[in-house]
Amino acid sequence: MAQETPATFAQPWPVRDDIRIRAVQAIVTAPQGIPLVVVKIDTTEPGLYGLGCATFTQRWKAVKTFVDEHLARLLIGRYPGDIGDLVRLAGFSGYWRGGPVTNNAISGIDQALWDIAGKRAGMPVYELLGGKVRAAADTYIHAGGITIEQTLEQAKEFVAQGWRHIRLQVSTPGGGGYGAPRLATLYPEAPYRNGWSARDYLRTTPDLFAAARQSLPDNIELLHDVHSRLTPKEAVLLARSLEPYRLFFLEDVLPPEHWDRLPEVRAASPVPLAVGELTTSMGDAVRLVRDGGVDFIRSHVSDIGGLTAARKVADLAELCGVKTAWHGPGDTSPIGAAANVALDVSSVAFGIQEGHIYNDATHEVFPGTLRIKDGWLRPNETPGWGIEINLEAAAEYPAELSGHDEWAAGVRRIDGALEAP
Repeated sequence: MAQETPATFAQPWPVRDDIRIRAVQAIVTAPQGIPLVVVKIDTTEPGLYGLGCATFTQRWKAVKTFVDEHLARLLIGRYPGDIGDLVRLAGFSGYWRGGPVTNNAISGIDQALWDIAGKRAGMPVYELLGGKVRAAADTYIHAGGITIEQTLEQAKEFVAQGWRHIRLQVSTPGGGGYGAPRLATLYPEAPYRNGWSARDYLRTTPDLFAAARQSLPDNIELLHDVHSRLTPKEAVLLARSLEPYRLFFLEDVLPPEHWDRLPEVRAASPVPLAVGELTTSMGDAVRLVRDGGVDFIRSHVSDIGGLTAARKVADLAELCGVKTAWHGPGDTSPIGAAANVALDVSSVAFGIQEGHIYNDATHEVFPGTLRIKDGWLRPNETPGWGIEINLEAAAEYPAELSGHDEWAAGVRRIDGALEAP
């Protein structure tokens, strides 16, 4: 006689309680002038919802549509505790997978489900990741100016406020000095009169750090962002020229198209290399860590798929002797910042956290937004992320497309060749 199959086998997921996902929506708001995308997942339990960061600033409309029109219908009615299964379901929902739009949408789902899990457990998310291995995350902040003197004056202000790690940027002709205002070109008769010269950048950047070591306390760690503008040979030249100034790290020396050359650049560089904010999948980040191209992995957590993906990258980084330095500027929402610090305090691989000071409007929209104190960032101790959303306040700061059109213009060299923004 044939044995009957247990009825539970017919269920698409284990039935543990009656809670289900009731609604999924992407909310876009720009309280600091930067479009932020946050996914809100409501459950059938009254008052229980989760928030997740899905911020792809330059393509926020695409992410919102993906969440609202495609992923919501997959998730409604499902059990919110199956985070791994639901994240895989969202990722496999299209035959062609990956990319920043897809992965930011998935990240919003992923982080919102972790928020719900923390609230249901009555624990902050970092405890669900294994708890603290450090009390707080040290952060770095950005100092920039038109001149070296202006940059260093701002750096001194940050030192007085308690920061121990400071990224220094100074303007260069043609706009190649990322993180500082644009200057008029040195070559007004060139084919592109407002162009940028890599050779001039290589010549002048060491001057900034020579001055910094003269005027800032010796214990202050210095960082610099190249913003993916150099060739492998140029990257080695820059790294060697900066060796006397003991940089904490040199960021994004090569564009993603040449990341396969990072191991040779790293081998020739006396300065630690931080790369990865342009990774758009967990696989991209894994290859950077695994193949020996980085000292710090810099991924934007929502771009690689969320907390679940980033946690795996952090575990691999620990095994490979690589440190984390998660991307965390103004185009990371407060929820994304909370995810970063949950990883920071629970991972042995932590190296440094990029910091951002949110304005008052952001704190109004997202009550519970983390604040950096004396350069240190600590997670909330309340369940989940410990951050809420004020929908009425969010609606008062609508996102616009025009605010980021400058990204499409990029940076041009003096011969007119287009570089990445």
